[in-house]
Amino acid sequence: MAVVELNQENFETTITQNNFVIVDYWAPWCGPCKAFGPTFDTVSEEFPDVVFGKVNTEVEQQIAAEFRIRSIPTLMIFRDNILIYNEGGALQAGQLRELLTKAGELDMDAVRADIEQQAAAKSE
Repeated sequence: MAVVELNQENFETTITQNNFVIVDYWAPWCGPCKAFGPTFDTVSEEFPDVVFGKVNTEVEQQIAAEFRIRSIPTLMIFRDNILIYNEGGALQAGQLRELLTKAGELDMDAVRADIEQQAAAKSE
């Protein structure tokens, strides 16, 4: 699957209308981002059920601010509209494959139940 350039117009719909999305926050001046880009692109071909998106933080400053991006590259994984991974730093191809495989194996019903439990505990 081709990597999708995410922007203010398509970010929300990409997250809400797809079950599994990984987002790479990057900038053109960032050396580690440039080094990670080809890895992200290559691995995207191996996971056809995952939407791979990129946010250029220089252009899409509002998205970067909304998600409190403090370092780049930063990766975020959304499953069923839930942010399940948010870490800064580039990964090697094998690490990215393993991360995506594990994220895909998550029981999202259990994740939702855990979120509901945490919310209930906070409101007590």
